[in-house]
Amino acid sequence: MFSTSTQRQHWSFSSEEEIAILKEDTNSRFIEQHGKNLPEDAQKKFYLTAHDERVLVKQYEYYLREFCRKFQPQMPKSVIGTSFHYFKRFYLYKSVMDYHPKEILVTCVYLAAKVEEFNVSIMQFVANVKGDREKAMDIILNNELLLMQQVNYNLTVHNPFRPLEGLLIDIKTRCPDFQDPERLRPYIDDFLDKIFLTDALFMFSPSQIALAAVFHGVSKVKENLDSYLTETVVGKDKERIAMLTQSIRQIRTMYKNLEQINKDEVALIEKKLVKCRNQENNPDSQAYKRKMQEMLQDEEDRSSRKIAKITERQKREEEELLTGTHLD
Repeated sequence: MFSTSTQRQHWSFSSEEEIAILKEDTNSRFIEQHGKNLPEDAQKKFYLTAHDERVLVKQYEYYLREFCRKFQPQMPKSVIGTSFHYFKRFYLYKSVMDYHPKEILVTCVYLAAKVEEFNVSIMQFVANVKGDREKAMDIILNNELLLMQQVNYNLTVHNPFRPLEGLLIDIKTRCPDFQDPERLRPYIDDFLDKIFLTDALFMFSPSQIALAAVFHGVSKVKENLDSYLTETVVGKDKERIAMLTQSIRQIRTMYKNLEQINKDEVALIEKKLVKCRNQENNPDSQAYKRKMQEMLQDEEDRSSRKIAKITERQKREEEELLTGTHLD
């Protein structure tokens, strides 16, 4: 249940302001770590601002949606929703200057496909990626553990799709005078499609988002379901009615005020990012290749030491058997 989930406990926030502060802190930490030897004026010119990071992440959320839409075989909505959750969570505490969104994007979708049991192999998956598919495979597999660590292994995601289906069934049962609730689908789908591009996922429960989508659809067909809310969903509790109505209103406002991205601004940010990103996490850099080689060497050294210990123990046990000193 959502109320006892890790999503509710660790990934729910009270306001967009609280989320913005987290992202500003993430930006500041990166600059303090990597630009501490630069004067403040030079830092501002060289590194991305928190605003720049927010704009770039938003642009890549659009790319994520487009990637999922075009994916073959067709991707279930639950995979798309979970991908958005992972992507948004990752960039709460990690800077785009540390990990480029184009690399984290495909990793989020790949991990979401596994978690939501959408069974595609890594080869099938990268067949949907433009460019060097072998490189894409390496990036995904190298980042998968990092992504899981950054979301604190909170991999189960509660999306609004299941509560939405429950609401539509309930309306059909309890509101016989409401003609054909299925005609709300196009408006509901559009609403949910866009709401994943907002921070509503961090601020409201899946059932609240689903209910807001239904009421959006109802408004589009110019009908009214207020009695369903007050008599069926909440009951006569005026305080609960007021709270839920306020939540629905906030969610619908976030839908209406969805930020439009300036492509020229994004292009300038991307150009700046080329220079200021952490080269140790850039697969095209020599620093990254050296880091990967060192990690591989460390792994080989650990394996060699483990094999040497096992061999030494076996040799000692054989000697004990031969000398008759081995005791069971």
